[in-house]
Amino acid sequence: MKRISLLALFALLAAPAAALATTVSPTLIPDGTYVVKVEQVTDAQHLTVKMDNGMETTLVATGSVSFAKVKANDTIKVSLIKGKVPVFAVQ
Repeated sequence: MKRISLLALFALLAAPAAALATTVSPTLIPDGTYVVKVEQVTDAQHLTVKMDNGMETTLVATGSVSFAKVKANDTIKVSLIKGKVPVFAVQ
């Protein structure tokens, strides 16, 4: 009985941490401008970022935009249009 109680307690404590790491498709994010923190730079066209609400997403550059000069832990301001980044600025 003690083991079951301990497992239930650990499950309750782990649930909020798992919810914070939720990954969302960038196409589901409304068009607009967002300030995000860079988690990982995959290549010059793809970034994994964490948004202010705790959600993670992988952003895709469009047109002549390149994420080549962006580093992990940078804070950037991005504009999203239909899930793609046409313009951004490092903060």
